Amino acid sequence: MAFKDKLNDYLNIINCSSKELSIKSGISESLISRYRSGKRIPRENSIQLKKISTAIEDIIKEKNISKFMEVNIYNELVKVIKEDDPFDYDNFSKKFNTLITTLKVNINDMAKYIVFDASHISRIRYGKTKPSDPVNFCTKVTNYIMVKYNNNENIDKVYCLLNINDESTISDNDLFNLIFNFLTNNNGICNNDNGYISDFLNNLDNFNLNDYIKSIHFDELKIPNIPFYKTKSKNYYGIEEMKNGELDFFKATVLNKNNHDIFMYSNMPMEDMAKDTDFGKKWMFAIALCLKKGLHLNIIHNLDRPFNEMMLGLESWIPIYMTGQISPYYFKDNKNNIYEHLTYVSGVAALDGECIKGFHNDGKYHLTNNSREVAYYQKKADLLLKKANSLMDIYTKDNYNDYNIFLNEDSKILGNRKRYLSSLPLFTMSDNLLIKILKRNNIDNNDIDSIINYKHNEENNINNILNKNTINDYIFVYDNKNIDKINLSLENTFYDKSISYNYDEYLEHLKCTEDFAKNNNNYNIIYQDKNTFNNISITIITNKYVILSKNNNPNIHFVIRHPKLVTAIEEFKPLVVE
Repeated sequence: MAFKDKLNDYLNIINCSSKELSIKSGISESLISRYRSGKRIPRENSIQLKKISTAIEDIIKEKNISKFMEVNIYNELVKVIKEDDPFDYDNFSKKFNTLITTLKVNINDMAKYIVFDASHISRIRYGKTKPSDPVNFCTKVTNYIMVKYNNNENIDKVYCLLNINDESTISDNDLFNLIFNFLTNNNGICNNDNGYISDFLNNLDNFNLNDYIKSIHFDELKIPNIPFYKTKSKNYYGIEEMKNGELDFFKATVLNKNNHDIFMYSNMPMEDMAKDTDFGKKWMFAIALCLKKGLHLNIIHNLDRPFNEMMLGLESWIPIYMTGQISPYYFKDNKNNIYEHLTYVSGVAALDGECIKGFHNDGKYHLTNNSREVAYYQKKADLLLKKANSLMDIYTKDNYNDYNIFLNEDSKILGNRKRYLSSLPLFTMSDNLLIKILKRNNIDNNDIDSIINYKHNEENNINNILNKNTINDYIFVYDNKNIDKINLSLENTFYDKSISYNYDEYLEHLKCTEDFAKNNNNYNIIYQDKNTFNNISITIITNKYVILSKNNNPNIHFVIRHPKLVTAIEEFKPLVVE
């Protein structure tokens, strides 16, 4: 039986939709659809598989389906994945051995770096055994090669092995993907940047904050009141104790009356912690309590990892980003082959940890409530933030004025724009048509005046852009049957009401947009044959940044500046009509 068949059987029997499973598991509905159709198969031991199986088991308990009460869903899904595994192990072992021979790789050194038994690596090398998770194994091997064999002589050998003639066009990320694809034989299992970006954007498009709040009972959360609770300074050794250290830090933070911002940075390994789904639930619950308390989180993400891992990590943070209580950062250059660190500070407590790279279980955490030590770690956090770069700027109605300032500055930036729109652009509409639509929707006069003023500001900004740059707008044309799926584009105003078109109004606005394109050489419309997104719009300023605007649930804007993310979104290819 194929994995898709087993998953669909479970979902049909327990009467669970893709959307319900998405909400329960925290995995995007689009990715679940790919699993259900057989276009993607989760890896054995992957976070995604654990999330899906845990969600199904939770639904079984909630619906009291006795037939599956004693079934270990995870183990059952693992069985069919093994049967449905398309990985070419014979080809992999030959290429793995070729890579080791070409670079004269020291197996013992590799084993220490990727935390693997050296004798097991040798058996894999000669095809005598298989890695339980081949994609994860290839990812770790590729990381090892990129870090340990990065001098000119070894890179030349890799280029020769991969038949690369023009070295000037190969970036580090390209080389990583080429080595990875060489090992996996590029057989469809390996990572596809466009696919991960598509999943990320679709998850953003489909995300509904209200549904998420209900699913985790966020609106019912109560901040515990323990008046005599006091943090104890303590050391934690090894992974199991370190998990407790993280939870103790959040407990100290939530139970204290101090409302100081939280700082979080860690480049410690994720895999060991992620395997414990119970810890993962407690950790996310702790984050939810911090947000419920109204605390702001400054987080420096570790993005020095393969693209697929980076995207999966960011996707898991989407619900948290939607609160507007997060400021995410990253380091541009974070090369460190010896130590891995963690620093959390909240004003009343600090958690500091370290381990030698590759030896996570031999690491140590230290939790302290000593005021002098907390002050030291707070200073350390402040200095780290000064060295960090903004991963993305997040704008909600609470910083509406800041977003307006950004839009005005954006109109002065030189660079061609590419925009994927979920509705027609407001600036092409006549004032008369706009007023007619607003009045038909029973919008009061004060709001009408505000929206008209916003439209005029947008016209000015667009004209400033078009003076020296081009704008290509990708739009989908709705028919009369689907007109109820589209609303007026007011996301930049943070207006919290949906304003609908009737079909005649929509056609009139479409004609205004087409006329605007005819009269402005720098403005172009590209028609899509498929509606890519319903609830987000994407603006790409080539080689600079990307603006992701979510129209509702909630209305929020992300200005993404990380070069790797910007490039991946620039290269995102939805279906269009040429």
